[in-house]
Amino acid sequence: MLSLSILIPAFKEPYLNKTLDSLLASVVGDVEILPVFDGRLPDEPVRTDPRIKPIFLKNHVGMRGCINAGLKAAQGEYVMKVDAHCVFAPGFDKVLTEDCKENWLMIPRRYVLMEKNWDRDMTRSPIDYHQVTFPGTFERQYGTTFHVLRWYREGREAYEIDDTMVFQGSFWLANKKYFMDRVGFLDDRQETYGSFIQEQQEISFKYWLRDGEVKVDKKTWYCHLSKRTFHYKTGFFSRRHKKDTEYISGNNWGTKHWMNNEEPNMTHPFSWLINKFAPIPTWPENWEDKWHTLITNR
Repeated sequence: MLSLSILIPAFKEPYLNKTLDSLLASVVGDVEILPVFDGRLPDEPVRTDPRIKPIFLKNHVGMRGCINAGLKAAQGEYVMKVDAHCVFAPGFDKVLTEDCKENWLMIPRRYVLMEKNWDRDMTRSPIDYHQVTFPGTFERQYGTTFHVLRWYREGREAYEIDDTMVFQGSFWLANKKYFMDRVGFLDDRQETYGSFIQEQQEISFKYWLRDGEVKVDKKTWYCHLSKRTFHYKTGFFSRRHKKDTEYISGNNWGTKHWMNNEEPNMTHPFSWLINKFAPIPTWPENWEDKWHTLITNR
């Protein structure tokens, strides 16, 4: 059995081959790499290697649909999703799969990827922890959402593997069987999250609230390219998967869904997660009353 299946959703990804090169040079285990092309052929031929097994979707389905297509095809004991503009530490796959307990979802520490030399920016601190904001903190731009932010958690420096409330979204790794049992295929219905939004919130909450755990493993790392406005304005990347109305609608639905404890088969209520990580920046002590007032005034 393969050790690891690596899923890479891809729509318009000019750095895909660089990401594949880094993966091929970095992995030490028995892996398969599954770039999932979202209704659009790549602009240049995909790297040729027996470990690379492209999946070509006929129609544009968005990131959630691409992840689901990759999960259907994945044969590895572990499954990993990563963005198509990343660089990886040597042997990262061995570190994460050996450290990963059955009910853990693993995130390596993240560095900023410098576009000019395609290497990690060592002048900036690595990013280990993330939080979700109290709903409404970024209301006008994103809808009533749990916005994911970097979280400076003082006093946690000595922990090589540690709890994180949520993750940034560009990388996760998990035991495939446990993931499919507890999370399953991502909900990509238009009336719920839609095709793109709140992947990391859905996954993190389903782990934490059903007796799983989300961990950052500081013993290894990856670098992620942060897309900027000029990338989209010049057409270098596409915003097709971030349609404004769908983006806001998915945020509104997902946030109410979790805040109101509407997800079935959870072991804990949502308040359990907030209490576990409290105090959390932007979350007031009387957050349940604040939420009730916010939703009542809609």
